[in-house]
Parts: sequence; structure tokens; C-alpha cells
Amino acid sequence: MTRKVRQFSGGVYDLGLHVVWCPKYRRPVLDGRVAVRLEELIRQKADERGWKIVALEVMPDHVHLSVKHDPKSSASYVANQFKGFTSRALREEFPHLKSRMPTLWSSSYFAASVGAVSAQAVQRYIDTQWERPRKKSREDGT
Repeated sequence: MTRKVRQFSGGVYDLGLHVVWCPKYRRPVLDGRVAVRLEELIRQKADERGWKIVALEVMPDHVHLSVKHDPKSSASYVANQFKGFTSRALREEFPHLKSRMPTLWSSSYFAASVGAVSAQAVQRYIDTQWERPRKKSREDGT
């Protein structure tokens, strides 16, 4: 798999998130036309923000999203952008979502960073910093 990095004025990045969120009370309301429209809205929001959707799966009672985002957007910002935008639009278009639940989405979500390097590889890299040839020793501060 080729790693695709993006550039901005301050550096180079490749940031991704796996985000999962559920309807209030985990009700299975994300089916049929609602599911199709939800997918369209998620893609619209990603395009608007310049984010790239890697994978998207709408299940009747939850949403799985893998998205590449910019370095200035936190995990909470990314999740809440999708949740807020889709809730407002879906509740306007599908009145039954208003009558059945006080809000469309549960207030919680799951977010995990994803990337091409494992956490174990990063830990090994950090743990061996002082063993690298460019560093003489810890004691002399170089």
C-alpha cells in the first residue's frame, strides 16, 4: 500500500480517524432512504472540509467512518462536524426522526487514530532515540 501524504504550509501529514457513532437509544432508524441520504451528507461534509473518506458503512443502529483529515482538526471536531450536520439535515428531511427521538445522535462517539505505522513501531522508535548515531550520550545533553 502506498502512503499518500498531504502538504500544508507548516509541514506534511497523513492523519486518519476511525469514528463510530450511534442514534439516540441505539434505535435502528438508519435504513432505506435515511441510510442513503446519510451517506450523501457525510460525503458532502467531507468534501466541504477537504477530508477524504477511506471507508464508510451505515448500519441500522450505528455508523462506521474512516476518514483522513487535516492537522488542525481534532478527533472531537471531526466527529461533531459529521454528527451535527447530518442530524440537522436528516431531521428536516425525515420528520419521523423528530417525532421518535429528542435528538438524532447519542452524545457519545468512538474515535481512534489510524495510520500506516503501528503503535508498537512508534514506541520502538521513541525508545531507541538515544541509541541513534547522531546522539553522543544522554549525559552531555547532545
